[in-house]
Amino acid sequence: MRIGVPAEVKNRETRVALTPGGAGRLVAAGHEVVIQAGAGGGSFLGDDAYVAAGARLGSREDAWAADLVLKVKEPVPEEYPLLSDNLLFTFLHLAANEPLARALLAAGTTAVSYDTVQRDDGSLPILAPMSAIAGALGVLEGGHHLLSPYGGRGVLLGGAPGVAGARVVVIGAGVAGSAALDQAVAQGADAVVLDLDPSRLEAARSRHGDRVRAVASTPEAVEEELLEADLVIGAVLVPGRPAPTVVPHSLVARMRPGSVLVDIAIDQGGCFEDSRPTTHDDPVLEVEGSLVYCVANMPGAVGATATAALVHATGGYVEALAAHGRDELYEDASLARGLNVDAGSLRCRAVAEALPRLPFLAPPVEAPAR
Repeated sequence: MRIGVPAEVKNRETRVALTPGGAGRLVAAGHEVVIQAGAGGGSFLGDDAYVAAGARLGSREDAWAADLVLKVKEPVPEEYPLLSDNLLFTFLHLAANEPLARALLAAGTTAVSYDTVQRDDGSLPILAPMSAIAGALGVLEGGHHLLSPYGGRGVLLGGAPGVAGARVVVIGAGVAGSAALDQAVAQGADAVVLDLDPSRLEAARSRHGDRVRAVASTPEAVEEELLEADLVIGAVLVPGRPAPTVVPHSLVARMRPGSVLVDIAIDQGGCFEDSRPTTHDDPVLEVEGSLVYCVANMPGAVGATATAALVHATGGYVEALAAHGRDELYEDASLARGLNVDAGSLRCRAVAEALPRLPFLAPPVEAPAR
């Protein structure tokens, strides 16, 4: 099979979908690998390393014309003309992106999304490492924007001798929220976590003891905690579906001036009412005296780490798709759940429910009940 890896074009996206080591394994298995020249540069993976692994350098068009195209982020409008009836494996987040869904349908693409590849136990093996990175970065970026020169309250996450650390409220105790909580505790912040699931709250208590306050999430609890917060991390995820809105504008308007909110769920539409996708070059929105950070590709800030983690998670699936093509989507249940678009129809039920105007065929394997 011919496998193509285009360079990413999203703002400050430094990740690449395949490392030289991954390319070498594919070439050793008898596949042809075409890497767009310079695609690995943001992760300090040079063209020479790919060539040494047996890959061939090519143009953007060469990479997109392959049988299997590997990307990191969803195609953006400038890439829509490059879509075709091949197999695309990348993050898509289609529930919050109807224009992309329509473009994939029109092109006849078979599109498998990293964020809905799901095991029988409900875990998300490719999304999880990126969520963990985003969670840790959420606290680091939030702490950065709490500094006075960047419009924040002038609060240090860890405080100072005799001075309490910043109050950090994490909404959601899944993979991203847990990573954010770990980072907040490591920084010495006064940390609070809210979640609907008692088992997740108990896990947070067991991991951090009295360094964290775990609270059952209700609208009243969210309001109470946010009014005392310096930094809020929104880490709410429902696989394949738009993120629920948990923080309304009216609540942000009552928060402390200079407080910071980081929306890790922005790829799925965001969990704050005011959230709109931002970029690494222009990362925050000013809302009623607070700063809302909504960068839609947070792990791109740490491309070397994030690329290694991503390729480690995708590697086995990529090798299986390269070996068996579309047939693998009906053999591997986890990959089958990742199928979002095929044969001119949506194939993920959660995405179809978010985009009811688009054609839908039942998925080959249903997502596990949550």
